[in-house]
Amino acid sequence: MNENEKKQDRPGKLVIYYYVIAISIVLLINWFLFPAVTGTKAVEAEYSQFLQQVNDQQVVMVEIQNDYILYKTDVDENENYFKTDFTDDPELLQVLKSQNVEFGQIGRKKPDYLVSLIICYILPISIILVDGFMKKNKTNDSELSSSEEKSGNKINVTTASKTTFAEVAGQDEAKESLAEVVDYLSNPEKYAEIGAKCPKGILLVGPPGTGKTLMAKAVAGEANVPFFASSGSEFVEMYVGRGAARVRELFEKAKKKAPCIVFIDEIDTVGKKRNSSLNSNEEREQTLNQLLTEMDGFEDNKGVLILAATNRPETLDPALLRPGRFDRQVRVELPDMEGRISILKVHAQNYKMEEKIDYNLIARATSGASGAQLANIVNEGALRAVRMGRAEVSHADLEESIEVVIAGEQKKNAILSLQEKKIVSYHEIGHAILAAKQTNSAPVHKITIVPRTSGALGYTMQVETRDKTLLTRTDAMNKIATYCGGRAAEELVFGEYTTGASNDIEQATKIARAMVTKYGMTDKFDMMALETGGRQYLGGDSQLSCSPETAQLVDRESLSIIKEAHARAAKILKDNEKKLHELANYLFEKETITGEQFMEILQA
Repeated sequence: MNENEKKQDRPGKLVIYYYVIAISIVLLINWFLFPAVTGTKAVEAEYSQFLQQVNDQQVVMVEIQNDYILYKTDVDENENYFKTDFTDDPELLQVLKSQNVEFGQIGRKKPDYLVSLIICYILPISIILVDGFMKKNKTNDSELSSSEEKSGNKINVTTASKTTFAEVAGQDEAKESLAEVVDYLSNPEKYAEIGAKCPKGILLVGPPGTGKTLMAKAVAGEANVPFFASSGSEFVEMYVGRGAARVRELFEKAKKKAPCIVFIDEIDTVGKKRNSSLNSNEEREQTLNQLLTEMDGFEDNKGVLILAATNRPETLDPALLRPGRFDRQVRVELPDMEGRISILKVHAQNYKMEEKIDYNLIARATSGASGAQLANIVNEGALRAVRMGRAEVSHADLEESIEVVIAGEQKKNAILSLQEKKIVSYHEIGHAILAAKQTNSAPVHKITIVPRTSGALGYTMQVETRDKTLLTRTDAMNKIATYCGGRAAEELVFGEYTTGASNDIEQATKIARAMVTKYGMTDKFDMMALETGGRQYLGGDSQLSCSPETAQLVDRESLSIIKEAHARAAKILKDNEKKLHELANYLFEKETITGEQFMEILQA
């Protein structure tokens, strides 16, 4: 018998030993403890009480031992058992006989052999056998699970509670692109007649939180096919060759379940571009090579559709993106305003919401938010409703949750001096007046000087009436001027600088430099691109691709734009200085005002 056969035979012997030991224990318990278990428990009684019960003809049977007396009473057909100390009483036997008390053994019932057999033999053995059977199945399941874990693959077969396209809102274009794939998996004959082939791979690309994984689940749910979910990191191993083995195991399982969908999340983990660097990761490259071979190699994976998701498509290897592997890219972008309204309504179905909620306003206030962020906003609103003791989520809860996500919770214990509070009031009103007095600026929705946990001592919230896709040079200059409005108000009223404009300076500089280096909005550089790099969906700073001399000119041009916007902000505030004082005093008193209140005073 070889070593493998010995290992396979070992679990069977252990089960037999387990049964023998368990049955032996049951038999010993039955032989030695069962008689004691069946005994009757007696109540302690005084000897005088015993004699009184005998005289009252309540005692029907007595068992006399060397040091105690057991007796049974029968009162109103209720049998009770008592125990008393033995006393050397020569008249006791005569008294008992005169009262017709029987002598016998008390506390031992005649055993019911059938019940004893069931309780002490059949039932324990049955429990042991069932337990052993369940453990054996559990061992098999754990071995299978261990195999699944080693291979890094999990199968999720669709059920009645499957994900569908109805649960994916705000991505109509992506759903249209994938609807054809669903139809192919459901009706392959229709495409086979004309010779059309389903794409082997579809790459879902887009920013984080836009629903790429949810979209992949919805495709499997709509097509009603098995869904193998895996992550790119699960193929990454320290040992060379293990990741490639996992890829082979994944596709072997998928072929057995075809037609099916294999989903690889964060595929950039194993699909990065290969290079000739001496520090290249040999294990990762072998895993990538195996994935390339499985997708479009010597064997045809009929009925196996590969879906993958990433938010770094620029890092993927070109061989992975060529036709025959990932034939199609589906972009899952940030939702527009109508998409955000749909997403909010989908998530709101899981909560108790008030009827009068303006989802349009919430969608306009969350421009640039992803589906995951909108879901978080709705949940934050529900948590606030519970804190406030309400049974339903109100519109005010959702508005406050937006502010929590943007600026953090209110700092209720933060105490500003009267002078600081006054400076913050003028600072925020300066932003608001600049936003209101410039064309094409988003309307002011709310102004507050309540400190937030993000470090903001106050903020001015603007809400666009509609989504803007293009940014004109006028729009960019207006944004910079609005950012300069707070510092300009401080200079006009107090003649002093504060640190409150630090974030405004950062944002204004970012826009000004982008106008020069990326958008070609200056006469000096015309349409010359001066920056490269940056990640499409994850953001990140770009790098200047110009000479040091040109970089100095970029700095000067950016400074020139900021100075121009700063001067415009100072002029607008000087022209509206009376309203600046009136509104700042009103905000100082109220701490928070709405956009309607602000415009009413400004236009009065």
